[in-house]
Amino acid sequence: MTSSVPPPTPDATRLSEITPRQWKSGIAAWLGWFFDGLELHLYTLVAGPLVLHLLATTASDPQVKQKSAYIQAAFLIGWALGGAFFGRLGDRLGRSRTLALTVLTYALCTGLCAFAQTWWQLMIFRFIAAIGIGGEWAVGASLLSETWPKAWRPWIAAVLQSGVNLGILFAAAVVWLLMPWLQQLFSESGHPGWLHGLILSAQSHLPHLSPEHLVFLIGVFPALLVYWIRRQVPEPEAWQKAQNETARKPGIRDLFRGEVASITIRTMAVCALSLSAWWLFIFWQAQHVRKILVDTGTPSGETTRQVTAAFFAMIAVSIVGNYFAGWLAKLMGNRRAIMVMFWALFASMAGAFIVPRGFGELAWFWIPLVGFFSGVFGLFTMYLPPLFPVLLRTTGAGFCYNIGRIAAAVASIVFGWLAPVGDFRTALLYSSALALAAAIWAFWLPEETRET
Repeated sequence: MTSSVPPPTPDATRLSEITPRQWKSGIAAWLGWFFDGLELHLYTLVAGPLVLHLLATTASDPQVKQKSAYIQAAFLIGWALGGAFFGRLGDRLGRSRTLALTVLTYALCTGLCAFAQTWWQLMIFRFIAAIGIGGEWAVGASLLSETWPKAWRPWIAAVLQSGVNLGILFAAAVVWLLMPWLQQLFSESGHPGWLHGLILSAQSHLPHLSPEHLVFLIGVFPALLVYWIRRQVPEPEAWQKAQNETARKPGIRDLFRGEVASITIRTMAVCALSLSAWWLFIFWQAQHVRKILVDTGTPSGETTRQVTAAFFAMIAVSIVGNYFAGWLAKLMGNRRAIMVMFWALFASMAGAFIVPRGFGELAWFWIPLVGFFSGVFGLFTMYLPPLFPVLLRTTGAGFCYNIGRIAAAVASIVFGWLAPVGDFRTALLYSSALALAAAIWAFWLPEETRET
C-alpha cells in the first residue's frame, strides 16, 4: 500500500526550529482551550440572576438554587460524556477534524443559551455545549502530544492550561465590562436607538429575554476558528501512519483489555479523586469567603467585589503554578511531579481550612496557594495521551480524565450531606481528603514510556 504520510519531523531543540505544521497545531489547540475557559465560566458569572429571571420568582425561592444546581450538574455530566464521545471520534476521524467539531458544538450551543426561555432549555443547551468542551480537551491534548517534540511536553502542558485560565479571566473581564451597558439597554430609561429598539422587538418574541441572556452570544465567536482549523491544521503523522498500517481498529472495550486495562484503571482512579477534590474546592471556597464577609457586616456590593478580587488572584496565581508544575515535570518526570503536586495540594487545602481563618488570610494567601498547586492538572494534558496506543489515544485520555467530572458531581452531593448546613469550612476540609487519596494513588501511576 502506498502511504501519503510525510516523513517524520525531527525533534526541535529550539523555538526557531518549530515547523509551521507544529505551530498551526499548537495555535489551534491553545485557542480551543482558551475558548473552553471562556465558555466554561460564562454561566457561573450570570447563573443566579439568569435562573431567577427564567423562573420569574424571588431570590429567596429555593427553586433558584435547586435549578441552578441541576444545570451545573448537567454541564459536568455532559463534560464527561463529551470526553468519551469526541475522544472516540478523534481516534476514528482524526484529531484536526474532530477538534473542529468540538469547537463548533460548544460555540453554537453556548450561543443558543441566549434564546433559552425556560430553565430546562438552558440546561439542555449547557449540557450539549459541555459535550463539546469535554471533547476538545482530549482531542487538543492528543493533537499536540503527536506533533510537538516529546521533550517540550511539560511546557506545552503549562501553556495549554494557562489558555484555560486566561479564558476564564477574559470571560470575567468581558462580563464585568458589558453587563452595565446591557442593563442600561434593557432598562426603561435606555437610550433610544436601533440597539434598544432591536431589544424591544426581540422581547416581543422572547418575553424572558434578559441582559444575562445576551452574555452567551460572546460564546459564538469561537465558531469562526473552525474554518481555519479545517483549512490549515493537518492530521498528525502518527495518526495517519496508524490508520494506514492497522487492519483492526481498536474499540472502547480495548481500554479494559491486556496491559492497557491497568493503565486505564490507575489513571481513571487518580483523575476521579483529584478532580473531585478540585471541583469541591472551587464550588465551596467562594461561598465560604462570602459567608465570612457577610458575617462581619460587609455591605453586599463590597462583598461581591472582594470575592471577585479573590477569585482573580487565585486564577492568576494558578497560571504561575502551571509553569512550576511543568518545571517540576522536566526535572523529575510527569509521574513524580504529579505525586509531589498532589501532596502539596492536599497540604494547602488542609492548612487553609483546618482552623477558622479570616477573609484576608484566606483570600490573599491560602486560597491562592491552593490555586498554585492546582497547576498539577495541566500535566495530565501531555501525560495521559501517550500512555495509550495511537488509535486509542483520544479515547483513553478523554475517558480517564473526564470521568472525574461525574465523580465530582457525585462528590458534591455526598460531601454536601456530610457537612453541617452552612459550614463550608468543614466541607472544604473533608474534600482535602480526596486530594490526599489522589496523592497516594499517584504512586501507582504508569510511567510515560510509549513513543508517539
